[in-house]
Amino acid sequence: MPLSDSAPRDDIIALAEALRPALLRASRRLRREAQKAGVSALDAQLLAVIQKNPGIGAAALADREQMTRPSMSGHVKRLLAAGWINRDPATDDGRRVGIRLTRAGEAALDEIRARRNDWLAERLAAIGPEARAALSAAAGPLTRLAEA
Repeated sequence: MPLSDSAPRDDIIALAEALRPALLRASRRLRREAQKAGVSALDAQLLAVIQKNPGIGAAALADREQMTRPSMSGHVKRLLAAGWINRDPATDDGRRVGIRLTRAGEAALDEIRARRNDWLAERLAAIGPEARAALSAAAGPLTRLAEA
């Protein structure tokens, strides 16, 4: 993949090498916090997408999450059985069924977010103001990096 920035390639590769393990470890720890709430990391991700896109169809959810439709169907069935989502007929097309969070799904997602925020806030409090300022400045670029 070509590097379009004017920074030397070696500097970019060194930054990638430094960031990758830190990002992976942080992501792994945040996934564990979801598991402590009794929700898999994938379920937490799906609940968050459904919350942001109420009424999304299972096929659209599968496409968005880059999963096969049969695989997503299994995840949707599991979330339905857990009582975290329900299916509602779409108003524009009676054949299409949308997915929405239930109150239990909202509560599960709130608990996951609280656990993750608590874990992260505890560590942020321990690193000092300069490090927190650096992370604050990096939040926007890291978000753009993840969305690219």
